[in-house]
Amino acid sequence: MTLISFVVPAFRVQGYLRECLDSILGQPVADIEVIGVDDCSPDGSGEILTEYAVRDERMRAVRLTENVGLGPARNVGLDRAVGEYVWFLDGDDWLAPDCLTEVADRLRATRPDVLLVDHVRTWWNETATRSGLPEVFPEPPGARTFRLRDRPETMRLLHTAWNRLVRRRFLLDAGLRFAPGWYEDVSFSYPVLMAAERVGVLDRVCVNYRQRRAGAITRTRGDRHFEVFDQWHRVFRLMDEWGPAVDDLRPALFERMIWHYLTVLGNGQRIAPELRPGFFAQIAADYARWLPPGGYRTPAGVEGLKHRLVAAGRWRTFSALRTAYRARDVARRTARTTRRRVAPRARRAARLGRNAVLHEYYRAELRRPVDADLAVYAAYWYRGYACNPAAIYEAARRLAPEIRGVWIVRRDRVHTLPEGVEYVVAGTPAYHRVLARARWLVNNVNFPDFVRKRPGSVHVQTHHGTPVKVMGLDQQRHPIGAVGMDFAGLLRRVDRWDYSISANSFSTQMWERAYPAAYTTLEVGYPRNDRLVTATAEEVLRVRAELGVGPGERVVLYAPTHREHLPGYRPPFDPQRLVDVLGPAGRLLMRSHYFHDRDRRPRRPVDRERVRDVSDHQRVEDLYLAADVLVTDYSSAMFDYAVLDRPVVIYAPDSEAYALARGVYFDVTAEPPGAVATTFAGLLDLFRSGEVDAEAATKARQRFRARFCALDDGHAAERVVRRVFLGEQPEPGPAC
Repeated sequence: MTLISFVVPAFRVQGYLRECLDSILGQPVADIEVIGVDDCSPDGSGEILTEYAVRDERMRAVRLTENVGLGPARNVGLDRAVGEYVWFLDGDDWLAPDCLTEVADRLRATRPDVLLVDHVRTWWNETATRSGLPEVFPEPPGARTFRLRDRPETMRLLHTAWNRLVRRRFLLDAGLRFAPGWYEDVSFSYPVLMAAERVGVLDRVCVNYRQRRAGAITRTRGDRHFEVFDQWHRVFRLMDEWGPAVDDLRPALFERMIWHYLTVLGNGQRIAPELRPGFFAQIAADYARWLPPGGYRTPAGVEGLKHRLVAAGRWRTFSALRTAYRARDVARRTARTTRRRVAPRARRAARLGRNAVLHEYYRAELRRPVDADLAVYAAYWYRGYACNPAAIYEAARRLAPEIRGVWIVRRDRVHTLPEGVEYVVAGTPAYHRVLARARWLVNNVNFPDFVRKRPGSVHVQTHHGTPVKVMGLDQQRHPIGAVGMDFAGLLRRVDRWDYSISANSFSTQMWERAYPAAYTTLEVGYPRNDRLVTATAEEVLRVRAELGVGPGERVVLYAPTHREHLPGYRPPFDPQRLVDVLGPAGRLLMRSHYFHDRDRRPRRPVDRERVRDVSDHQRVEDLYLAADVLVTDYSSAMFDYAVLDRPVVIYAPDSEAYALARGVYFDVTAEPPGAVATTFAGLLDLFRSGEVDAEAATKARQRFRARFCALDDGHAAERVVRRVFLGEQPEPGPAC
């Protein structure tokens, strides 16, 4: 028999859902099932659930035809569950490794109606805060079970559904289900505890409760927070139905209700100022309505004062005290922040020296109006005209010629700009002026920290590849790959984004997780790949001729990525041996990562006619068009090149070490776009044997293209321009 049925509702959690499912399915306990419920999510959550269901027979995916909300979605999973116990885990949280062994042992040993487990709040900066369980249970109950009236302090634990496993037959017999609306946990979790004959507590951290930086209901203002009252009303009406059997629990439960109301009211990210008087009035009304006949134990200190003000209905006094306490806290935080910042600012001013004048000029330009027709473009830290920004620039010139496009470029790269492209040199007064005045700022990396997001400006982050290696905040889990990273500064830069361009659903999921902020994702394909789709046979021949490649020659492009954790490292690769295997008609183009533009010397002499270093070639798209085969490792080049539907070879001699040190989002050796080699001898054998072009490699490429290249139809840049520059809205997608 299945021991545990996990019910995982999914709505707008595509950036986190994989981690959640992996944390369940990777546990060392076999007798489980996972029911993933796609609550008509508008993102890729449903596709992720389906993908996992195909891959693992323990997983079932359910797709709802309309959005019903978290509570009813959980009910859908409950109705399909077959396990002895049900665990309702949210799609953006995840289990601690190996915790399920202890959970299963405790369930089998004690057979509780409810087993409460511990959790930590895990923040986006990779810090964690403990739950209140050690304070509620200073001496853990161990394997003993109890009724709620014997340990009423249990109600002080967080009243969520995901920190408890519930016996399914007990739920069905008691008729307990989730109600619709926000705060649905309230009207489920407390009745479950009250009805249970056997409650157990496992003081083992099992759940990582993700504190999302953006997108969480608890950080969303609106009047839907008033729905907390409906949920508590359901609890007390149920107590009325159950009668004297639960009367002794009323005082403790009443205190929890008032505490919860005040917690919601006190959170400025939930209740807007204009709604607070009405919210307080409802608290006072519920206080009078549900106050137990014998009263209750009022908290001590400030919390007790709040309760007394609620009882008296004194909103003005409550509000004044709230304002005073918050002003005091703000003053304390300001003083601490000032002490931390004064010295660094002085040091920065000393470092700036002559640049201080330019920064003052920039600040002065910020006071001038935004230039409504100016768009500024940059790529790869001002290395030149390239990548997605270049494709968007070209589309904007065609579709919105009234917009003036200006490129930022380093002085030593000016000569690489195409003729007729307007530019400013980085670091000059003109550079500071356009950064301050532009309406649109388009870049495939972040602009410098001094650049301000001013009202009326639009920042477009195009990115520059589909991520294999972990990025952004996810790098915090891989310290070797995060050396020198300023994650707080990164978040300040991300907060400037208005749009994030995504090439595919997978990228969208990873960007939302790695860069949590309030930007709008444009999942439109990669603009830089438009040229790969639209290039004609004549253009391909022309590019090959410019590179000195004849019509009958087979060109292999070798483009490895860099290893931040191993400066100067190059994968073992002998270009001469490879071209020898390719034969007389073989040619090899070698392109180093742009971080390695000074480390390209071959280790031994090579045939210069057949081996060419193309690291300085300005447009990598030319190289893709010229190549017949791509050899790479963990580079995003594989996703772009796959658009051409030509053979791709993964050469990953250090895949395990790279994954451990740098971190990866998926294993390219397990889900490759073609043939795979983990040694240089193996790479040579792939070409000798013809496996590069074999049926297995072709099928792998087809699967890869379907997953990552479906949006690359030659019109990605146009879609960006129409949305960002022209304000056109896309056609609505299909209904759920």
